[in-house]
Amino acid sequence: MKTIAIFGAGPALGLSVARRFGREGYRVALVARRQESLDALAVELPDAETFRADLLDPAQLTAAVAAIENRFGHIDVAVWSPGGLDQQRVAVLDIDPDELPAQLELLLLAPIRLARLLLPGMRGRGDGALLYASGTLALRPTPQLGNIGVALAGMRNYIHGANAALADEGVYLGVVPIDGLIKNSAAEAVVLSAPEEFANFDLAALLASGLDPDDIAEVFWDLNLKRDRVEEVVGG
Repeated sequence: MKTIAIFGAGPALGLSVARRFGREGYRVALVARRQESLDALAVELPDAETFRADLLDPAQLTAAVAAIENRFGHIDVAVWSPGGLDQQRVAVLDIDPDELPAQLELLLLAPIRLARLLLPGMRGRGDGALLYASGTLALRPTPQLGNIGVALAGMRNYIHGANAALADEGVYLGVVPIDGLIKNSAAEAVVLSAPEEFANFDLAALLASGLDPDDIAEVFWDLNLKRDRVEEVVGG
């Protein structure tokens, strides 16, 4: 039986991905920072195992991976899908290079750190997949979200390059840039709770985008199943 581990599991995409892979017989491990989030997910997914960890803390991320592998043997598929809108948002002309590493931690450095934890085992077994949720800022920069766009573009470049480097080893990396808000997601909650912070955006259009997390989960499953493309954009 295979295992999927979802890092940054939440009530929308994380839950939908867990259900989609669970229907295919995967054991599910859910990783999140807040215990109350994990408790809520456990109600929806009583067969899943939960692991609390701050993904920005290298020691906690390493410990979570070790705990999942100790419980299930190894991770066959890892999904990186933490929300990012509650992070600091810096306009492109205000980016301070001395502060940039902290701004990039969630969307670039930690995702690479997860890959470095999992790739040795996957390469040794000749099989495995790392799937990343992203945003279309990686493709279409927005000046008001300069630091996020820089981070996502870097993550996208890493995923494309690593997938090409591992093409002959049976290990796959894929990315799903999401253009819009996911229904019932943490990002949607951030926008609804502080609409004034998004005054420079077309808020009505943003809220109307309303992407169904089940549809996005199907894309994650298809990428994992076929492994015939590195990227698929959803929404927009």
